[in-house]
Amino acid sequence: MQVEFLKSLISAIPTPVVMIGRDEKVITLNEKAVELFGQGLIGRSYITVLRQPAILDAVEGVFSTGQPRDARFFGSEAGRETTFAVRCSPVIGDGEAAVLVALEDTTHLEELGQMRRDFVANVSHELKTPLTALLGFIETLRGAARDDSAARDRFLGIMEREATRMNRLVRDLLSLSRVEGEERMRPNERVDVAAIIGSAVDTLRPMAEDRGGRLTLATTTDPVWVQGDPDQLMQVMTNLIDNAIKYGRSDQTITVAVQVSPREPSLRGPAVRIEVRDQGDGIDPLHIPRLTERFYRVDNHRSREMGGTGLGLAIVKHIISRHRGRMRVDSEKGKGSCFTVLLPVDQAPIARQPAGPAAR
Repeated sequence: MQVEFLKSLISAIPTPVVMIGRDEKVITLNEKAVELFGQGLIGRSYITVLRQPAILDAVEGVFSTGQPRDARFFGSEAGRETTFAVRCSPVIGDGEAAVLVALEDTTHLEELGQMRRDFVANVSHELKTPLTALLGFIETLRGAARDDSAARDRFLGIMEREATRMNRLVRDLLSLSRVEGEERMRPNERVDVAAIIGSAVDTLRPMAEDRGGRLTLATTTDPVWVQGDPDQLMQVMTNLIDNAIKYGRSDQTITVAVQVSPREPSLRGPAVRIEVRDQGDGIDPLHIPRLTERFYRVDNHRSREMGGTGLGLAIVKHIISRHRGRMRVDSEKGKGSCFTVLLPVDQAPIARQPAGPAAR
């Protein structure tokens, strides 16, 4: 078997590959396999290299039967669990027999499957609670409380709240699904984001005042143009301001600030910086990296009491991603939080229609 040819051939394969000779020693391996298993492995027994029983059994089976075998390899990289699909195949050349072990990283597929399972479990849990309550109250109203008007009114009020909660959850699920489906398609409409922010502030200011607080806006009087979907940008601002009102102190001042930066390093160009700053209890740094995960809540009980579905910030993240922007969260316990949204500014000149036919 031409070892030099094998080495050059295997080195061109973009996934980890190990060649094992009939003497059960490693003939050659490529750079990806070196990264996975380590240096100085050529000439060593494959048992000391691959180690995991499932792969060892697969290699032994190929030597015994001459038929391909499949297995899985589990590893760890930078504290992250990894999974590889392994294919062990017989190779025959110049009268020599060998086994080619090829590994394909399927970690992303495993993580995607786990995300789906978690998502289904979370949706089921979120729907089960109000449904259980509704079924219980319906049974009570048909039985013991049939003729009790006071109990009937109280139960109907609770049933309405639970049904409203389910409606919000379904609405947010549909919104999240739609936004995820459109995430790769950048909006092409030219909109004034400053006007959208002003409208969101005007809409939510009475809500802040009802809680004894203030909602202030600091922005430029000039239009700030971006390529965007006006409805989705309104959804982002409404969600962030609504969260600041709900989870901040009742007598706080919430500040929404808009500033245009001539160059934002993270976006490699001019950008509009939108900050929503509250004076609430703040968020523990432990929670910040997970805030935009679906159904992740810092305080489950409080979020449900406030009518939250656990999907708002996940929707915000996907909308901002669709607009090729960035979001950052800065918070300190006891000193409030600041949600910053960065969006690229559209510098294209506005096309102007001619006023009319030129005078002759």
